[in-house]
Amino acid sequence: MVQQLLDALALHGAGGTGVRRVVLTLNLPEPAPLAPAGGWPFVLELRHNSVPQGFSANHNAALADATEPLVCVLNPDVDLTGGNPFPALVRALQRQGVGLAYPMQVDEHGQLQDSERELPTPWSLLRRYAVKRRETRAEWVNGAMWLLPTPVWQGIGGLNTAYFMYCEDVELCLRLRLAGWTLARAACVVGHAGQRASHRRARHALWHIRSLLRLWTSAVFWRARALLRRTPTAALTMIE
Repeated sequence: MVQQLLDALALHGAGGTGVRRVVLTLNLPEPAPLAPAGGWPFVLELRHNSVPQGFSANHNAALADATEPLVCVLNPDVDLTGGNPFPALVRALQRQGVGLAYPMQVDEHGQLQDSERELPTPWSLLRRYAVKRRETRAEWVNGAMWLLPTPVWQGIGGLNTAYFMYCEDVELCLRLRLAGWTLARAACVVGHAGQRASHRRARHALWHIRSLLRLWTSAVFWRARALLRRTPTAALTMIE
């Protein structure tokens, strides 16, 4: 997955569209990616963890020394072979009040994925999984691919390392909203099929439950819930 993603970035000429540096964090030992014949069009930094870290810790460490104007959180299982999303993401981020831009996501069959979600509450989760109700409010977006201004990322302190594997993307979106920022869906599409590991593996299900309980007992959740209740659906996400 990592090799395919880096190859796609190089194919799009990412260096020419503003991507200056890619930080690849390896939780487990594996061979370094193979560079294309002309070399990478960006600086590629490899970081090897002596002990595997979670999503939040890895991204916070990778972006801690960022001096670039924008930072991107990008999962290795995102497929960019369908086109270069960065120009559209940058345009979306230039709109007034936008703190985070994201693409639409489709699976391998081209079906639109539910990357935009309502605030997870016991009631909303029941409606989502038991009643199969389609969510209509984009109150947060999953962390498969985000683009943020570096001052915004640094201003909110990055991701919350208290969350492991689940809900860290929810919590960051809530903190962004509480800080006065909104989210923007860019006019671009990437491939991404959610793993849904917590539906299949007991350990992941336990991590998911722990993260939900941590979220529901946090001040951020209750403050954001009150804010979102006052926010009309049309004002939740800017659409290019």
